Parts: sequence; C-alpha cells; structure tokens
Amino acid sequence: MVGVSDQTSDQTSGRQSERRAAPVGRPLLSLTLAAIMDDVGAHSGAVYLLAPGEQVLEMAVMAGLPRAFAAPWERVGLSAPVPVAKAVRDRRLVWVGGEEDMARDYPRIAVVLPYPFALAAVPVATERAVYGAIFVTWPGTRPAELSDRERDHLTAACGRLALRLERAAEEGHPVRPEPDLLAPASAATVAGTLGAVEAVRMVARLPYGLCALDLHGRISFANAAAGELLGLPVSALLGSHLWACVPWLNDPLFEDRYRAALMGQQVTSFVALRPPADWLSFRLYPSTNGLSLRISRARSAEGTDRTGQQPGDGGSRLVTMSHVLNLSGALTKAVGVQDVVQLVADEIAPAVGSQALVLLGSQGGRLHVLGHRGYPDPHAVERFDGMSLTAQSPGVHALSSGVPAFFESRRQMERLYPEQPPTQDGMAAWAYLPLIASGRPVGTCVLAYAEPHHFPADERAVLTSMSGLIAQALERARLYDVKHQLAHGLQAALLPPSLPSLPGIEAAARYLPATRGMEIGGDFYDLAPTPGGAVAVIGDVQGHNVTAAGLMGQIRTAVRAYTTVGQPPEEVMSSTNRLLMDLGSELFASCVYLRLDPAHGQAVMARAGHPPPLLRRPDGQVRVLDLAGGPLLGIDAAATYPTTQVSLAPGSVLALYTDGLIESPGADIEEALARLAGRLTEIGDQPLEELADALVRHSGTELERVDDVALLLLRSA
Repeated sequence: MVGVSDQTSDQTSGRQSERRAAPVGRPLLSLTLAAIMDDVGAHSGAVYLLAPGEQVLEMAVMAGLPRAFAAPWERVGLSAPVPVAKAVRDRRLVWVGGEEDMARDYPRIAVVLPYPFALAAVPVATERAVYGAIFVTWPGTRPAELSDRERDHLTAACGRLALRLERAAEEGHPVRPEPDLLAPASAATVAGTLGAVEAVRMVARLPYGLCALDLHGRISFANAAAGELLGLPVSALLGSHLWACVPWLNDPLFEDRYRAALMGQQVTSFVALRPPADWLSFRLYPSTNGLSLRISRARSAEGTDRTGQQPGDGGSRLVTMSHVLNLSGALTKAVGVQDVVQLVADEIAPAVGSQALVLLGSQGGRLHVLGHRGYPDPHAVERFDGMSLTAQSPGVHALSSGVPAFFESRRQMERLYPEQPPTQDGMAAWAYLPLIASGRPVGTCVLAYAEPHHFPADERAVLTSMSGLIAQALERARLYDVKHQLAHGLQAALLPPSLPSLPGIEAAARYLPATRGMEIGGDFYDLAPTPGGAVAVIGDVQGHNVTAAGLMGQIRTAVRAYTTVGQPPEEVMSSTNRLLMDLGSELFASCVYLRLDPAHGQAVMARAGHPPPLLRRPDGQVRVLDLAGGPLLGIDAAATYPTTQVSLAPGSVLALYTDGLIESPGADIEEALARLAGRLTEIGDQPLEELADALVRHSGTELERVDDVALLLLRSA
C-alpha cells in the first residue's frame, strides 16, 4: 500500500468518503492516486496533466517508486508511443499485461525497463475535455488479465478526478503538480515485536550482513557484519547508495538489480568481487516501502560464473546501453540529416564521454561533412570536407574497410598514420565508426574526446553495433532531404515567385504546405495584370502530394491562358473545368476566380465549390461573400459557373483562402470561419504583410498542419 503525508493520511473508516469528494484545495492528485493504488493493489503509479497550450502530458505526481524510474517519460507528447499517450488519444483504458506485451507494443519502454511488471493507463477526461492520464503498475506475478472490478475502479476514479479538475478550472484554480509519494516504513517491524534494543542485538548476532534500503536505494540501516563485509564503517554506509559508497560496487549492473527488484517486486541477487579475491553474494528482498539486503560470502566459482570481471572494467556499460537503446528507437523517427546529427550528439556522445562529433557522408569519391557538434573551433572539421576516398586517413580507411578504428591517444593516432598532418581540433582520442547500410558504405561517424580515452571491449561493441543503426537512419534521412528539396523546388516553380505591383491594388499572399508527408500540395493562388485591372485566383486541388502539385500547375497555367485570350470569368471557369475532365485525372479542385476593376471599385467573381471569400469594408465590418457558383472542377463537364459582382470601396480588404486555414480535425467550420472573420475585423487595418502573418498565426496552422494553406489578401487603394 502506498502511503501519503501526514496531512493527507486518514483512518480507514474515513478514507472512502475522502475518495468520493476530495476538496480541490487538498492535495487532490496525491489523494486520488493513493486511493486508486490501494483499491486495485498496485505498487506504483503517476498522474499526468496536459500542459497548458501544448500537446504534451507532464507528470504531476508519482507514487511508490522514485521518479528516476520514469525520468524519460516525465514529459510525453500526445503522439508518443507510450501507454499514457495512447490512453488519451483513444479515450480508453490501455492494459499492458507483462513483459511480452510491453516488448511487443511498446519496445522503447521495454528496453529501458526490462523488468516483469504490468501496467494500466487510463485517461482523465470528461465528455467535454481531456485533462490528463493516470498509470499504475503491479508486480509481474499478478494475473495477466485486468479484472472487471479493477477496470471499473480505475475508470470510475479517473472519471471522478476529471470532474474535480473541470470544476477547479471553472473556478479559476487549476491543479498544480504535487510532491511525489513514497511509502513509509512498515509498522509491522521486528522492533515493534521484540523492542528496539533486542532487535538490534538479534541482528548483530547474525553471521551475515543486513542492510535496509529505502525506495531511492539509500541505506537506512546496516549491521556491523555488513560494514565488515563491505570494508566500510556503518557510519559511512548510512544515507548513501550502496553502489556509490563502495568503490568496487560502482557498476550499473548492480544498480540494475535494485531497479529490477523494485519494478518487479521479486527477489533478485548478484555476486561481486571484493578486491583482491573475496566474492560476496547480495540478495535483495523488495516490498512497497523499500528493500532488505542480505550480504554473505560466496564461493569464487559461483562469483566467476555470475560476473566474470571486475566491475570497473565495464565502465558505464549499462548506462551506455540505456542511452543507445533510447537512441535506436529515436533514430527510427529521425527525418532529415540534421535530426540524425542532433540525436547522436544528444544521446550517444554524452553516454560514452565524447565531447565532439562529425558525421561524414560519401559522394562522388569524396567525404563531405554532413554535420558536426561540440568543436570549439568549427573550422577544425573542414579538413574532412572533400577528402578523397583514396587518402590515407582513419576516416577513409574505416569507411572503405568497414572496420571501426579507435585511437586512445594522439600518440597512437600519429604512430598509425604518420603521414597525416597533426589534427588541430583540440581533441586527444577518437573513434571512427563506418556507416554501412544495406551493404553499402554511406559515411563515417567520428567521435572525439578532449582527453585520452580507453575504449573497453563492451564499449567498442556498443559503438560498433550502433553504427549500423546510425547508417540506416542516415541513408533514410539523406533520401528524405533529396526528396524534400525536389518537392520544394517543384512547389516554388508552380507558385508565383512574387506578386506583381498593380495600380490601385495592394496584395499579400502566404502558402504553407501540410507538415505531414513531403510538404508539398495542391493549393495555389495567382495574381496577374489585365487591361484596366487584374485577375486573381485561388484554388485547392485534392491531396497534398506531387500529383496534386502537378495538376495544380496545369490548372494555374490554364486559368492564365483563358484569361489572356479574353474569356469572361464564367467561361474561364467552364473552360478550366472541361480541361480537367479531358486530362482524365481522378482528382477534383475547388477554385475562386475574380476580375478586379479598381478604377470603378468593382470585382466580378465566380466560384467552384470553394470556401467563400471574406470582405472587410473600410468601417471594419466583415462580410462573408455568399457567391453564386457551381460544383468542384473535374466533376461535370457541362457545369456552369455564374458570377457575382461585388463593390470594393477604397480601403476594402478581400481575403481569399483555402480550407486548410479554417479546417482542423474535430473543429466546427462555421465557428472557425466566424473566428477568422472576427480576427479580420480586429486587425484588418494593419499593413497587409503583417495582416497575412497574423491571420495564419491566429488559425493555429503555423506549426502543425494536416492540410495545405493558401491565403491571398487584396486591398483596394
């Protein structure tokens, strides 16, 4: 059972009523979490709240385990592949029954926490809003299925919490994060049975060492035998972590056993060598309020089988592996080359103590610098750029041979490559990792160290295995960057590079591709002069891909051509519609076409299934123009497109846009259009370029878009 502070603890008889109606002023999250864990017999859990203005869940309180266990998931994006985010996205309880389920459904969590435990994540939501999520965990020994009673308790408790959070928000008192809860010491202690003095005497007589560890792994009690076996006075042990105060236990392998005991609530053990030749056996007995540790002498044969090497030889092996495994999952989501560079710099380099890195690509028989981090003088990496693949250098040799090279000192580098000019990068050790993807060399990753660095065998193995993952990510990223540049080049070629300067008309435009996919789409706009005025067009071809962009270019060219030969607006639309039908495309397009006559303050418009333009009059009033029109282009070859004449007084602003500016999943289009009109009313007097930026920002599509956005603003002088 998880305990709470004195302020929140209650007698059993009053606990049920506290669960039903915890006042908002009390530690609501802590009380709720403790009650849920008590109800379903969970041994740890956490409450997440949605961060204000972000699509992010932030851990507000954790119970039963140190927060360090969940440190990688203190802030979780709603799109992240973790149970609490999925619970919010799907608005349902998510159950992970054990190690196999976790490894199958959430591999990135499984590699960081490879322990036997079950987990349930539940959204904290009302019918109107989502406020966050809760997860709780059980030892791996529990049944693999969640019972109906447990499911009902979890969902009901989260529903009640959501209602209280909703009430708090309505009253202007949003709930804040609270201190984490750790379990108190058990009341059923030996001291409580025998008396403190006799308990100490009994423990002192035992022939093996005994220690008590709290949930953070700190030693709160140790008998004299423990101090003797560990070679330290008891006073030096108290309040410290075992693996920190005992030098020969400073290996993440041993700390991992403590984590495994707490997460799985199962007895774990390990053996370790106390220099020079004494093997000791450590056995951890966990509970929900800490661990008991028994230390005894072990046979050397058993110790050799279990550990086989000095703890110090392993360096920071498990820490490195944890970072590497995190990176392997993150690399699958890296999009561009700079994403790969940043991930390696953030994850791998710090884990192995590297201070700088260079990522090199091979193309045209030469090496090229794709990115670098950490060098005090960025010009130090220029020596790599353009280096021939026939040069005698460690970077070239690693790439051509496929064998990594490790140089523990500058002297070792100079001995093996005497003809290479001395490096001026200020570094003293290097690891050159070949990047081989699909059997083909794609580059080299160079990790540099400010001081001489020993590369243990396990660290070399980790770096060598990671180079394959980096290579795969780099190959995908370079391919994406090439496609991305091609797509943007195509998009730029199909849209007008700039708007013409026209008498009596001021214009501004914005185009934003969808942020998913190749960031290219079928939205378009154009403005062109005509005798006595100008024509403007805005449209949206179905889809946001290369096909849509190509069709958009054809439509824009056709509109210009039909305008040039003198067709009136209704015929321009009809001719473009027939052309689209003749092309045999399965895509449709919406469009608004208008002919401007600024000298007479008039505009003639035709519409084909497109959102209605907005007209802001000089007095600030905004009107939605309910234009006559016809169906989408490309549906009916016989369709007609009647026109509407609109008066444009000097100072009027005409806003033409595509549906990406006002549409978003779950949003009401009428409300979105009303908000856009309201914003245009408020700030329509701004300079047109500033107004265009402000309208895009107000729409919420500046950073994340599921559809393309085009906006064309026209102001009559």
